[in-house]
Amino acid sequence: MFLRDANGVVPPAMLRAMAARLDEPMPVGNEGAGVVVKAGSGPQAQALLGRTVAALGGGMYGEYRCLKTDQCLVLPEGTAPADGASCFVNPLTALGMVETMRLEGHKALVHTAAASNLGKMLNRICQADGVPLVNIVRRPAHVQLLQSMGARHVCDSSSETFMEDLTNALAETGATIAFDAIGGGRLASQILTCMEAAINRTAKSFNRYGSNVHKQVYIYGGLDRGPTELNRNFGMSWSVGGWLLMPFLQRVGPEASEKLKARVAREISSTFASDYTKVVSLAEALRPDEIAVYGRQATGEKYLIDPSRGR
Repeated sequence: MFLRDANGVVPPAMLRAMAARLDEPMPVGNEGAGVVVKAGSGPQAQALLGRTVAALGGGMYGEYRCLKTDQCLVLPEGTAPADGASCFVNPLTALGMVETMRLEGHKALVHTAAASNLGKMLNRICQADGVPLVNIVRRPAHVQLLQSMGARHVCDSSSETFMEDLTNALAETGATIAFDAIGGGRLASQILTCMEAAINRTAKSFNRYGSNVHKQVYIYGGLDRGPTELNRNFGMSWSVGGWLLMPFLQRVGPEASEKLKARVAREISSTFASDYTKVVSLAEALRPDEIAVYGRQATGEKYLIDPSRGR
């Protein structure tokens, strides 16, 4: 499917950008979970027979999937496949944010679209680990939701006092790193501006180049597909970059990655539990009325695909 302009014409730039995609099979589904029904003859593979495992291997939107043992995360006895279906990307991303904060010398962090499943996980991680967290949401109802879960700092970007509220939260927590799921628009710039304002509250002298404290925003999502707009009124010590899970796991190495996965398995029914709006089959996932719901990528409308449903 191509995006067309108002006259129904596919822009040449879009065609060029999609040229490498043509005639290339791209199985969908980053992650999933299920019960191992067949295994190779090796002891590691045989040990997985009958166990519920989660997997991150691509092509997971299918009734059966053949994977290597090291692509599987063994879940505790009694765990239903549905409970492990989202236990790779969101849990490891949330843990990766906290680890990145530590690796880069920050002491607190900011997260946008914070009422999402991932945001709820991050909130629980930060509470358990004693990490100050500033949550940014887009609706008053999301503020109440996170506060009911024990979140201390929740800022509503639709509020007239958003910039003041965010600056106060940053001043209290000392957060100088943010993970932004929105991507487009002015939010990344607003976060950097408020970080600079919070830092300058304790500045002992004026510096025309701004503070020397480095401020970092990592964009890891694209809920807003528009350009990222920066109004550079936050000094000269700042960065905006991209953050993805797989490069992070490569950065920390296999030993650290396995420790993170082990924590996910231990806390799959608590810290890393996911909520779903609806369970659909593969065929149902292609219905226009269902696409209209989950295609909005709205908070609280996460779908679970069950390939065995309706067979």
